[in-house]
Amino acid sequence: MTPVRLNPPLARGTLRRRYKRFLADVVTAEGRAITMFCPNTGAMLGCSEPGSTVWFSASNNPTRKYRHTLEVVLTALGRVGVNTARANDLVAEALDAGGVAELTGYGTITREVRIPHENGRFDFLLSEPGRADCYVEVKSLTLGYPDGTGAFPDTESKRALRHVRALEARVKNGERAVLLYCVQHTGIRVATTADDIYPAYGEAVRSALDSGVEVLARSCRIERDEISLGDKIVVRA
Repeated sequence: MTPVRLNPPLARGTLRRRYKRFLADVVTAEGRAITMFCPNTGAMLGCSEPGSTVWFSASNNPTRKYRHTLEVVLTALGRVGVNTARANDLVAEALDAGGVAELTGYGTITREVRIPHENGRFDFLLSEPGRADCYVEVKSLTLGYPDGTGAFPDTESKRALRHVRALEARVKNGERAVLLYCVQHTGIRVATTADDIYPAYGEAVRSALDSGVEVLARSCRIERDEISLGDKIVVRA
């Protein structure tokens, strides 16, 4: 897969705490305490333990309030990419390179398209003359368990639920719809729905599958200097 290059490579530190949803306190390898942006709306279950080794990036944008961004947390189960915005970039690189076999053969790839007749947007629209339009919604999956199973979401998310139902509506309208889990956790081998956390989401995914929505999952290779979409992961609904 075509990687997303990280230049300079991510710096290393130690997590003190993640709080107020979008903030994290980190001590750098040099001993400096930094408050940084944490780009993750979820609960970050299993990947926000104080004392964890983390990797973070730095921005040269002088207008940013927090110059640094928390990117990866190293856990006992694997490396976890907690920057949810990376998921769409990883999938975009893979789609451009023809790296997702199920989603090849489309000449035009458009990002952030409006959901027809609804509020909100899908992450991608794939189109090709003579083929039905294909809508793709990407979700970053980071909740992992010791047996190698990963689950989404790690907290209740009405937005995620709405996206699944909107994908189902596209299939019923004669179009193609795909839910793609970008598994930013190197210890996960199987992807499923977190029914114990948000049962309504699991029910919606199973209904969508019955209607013809495709559910795919891909692993990630996570290094300090690059991240890329990896191999296919088994999906259990």
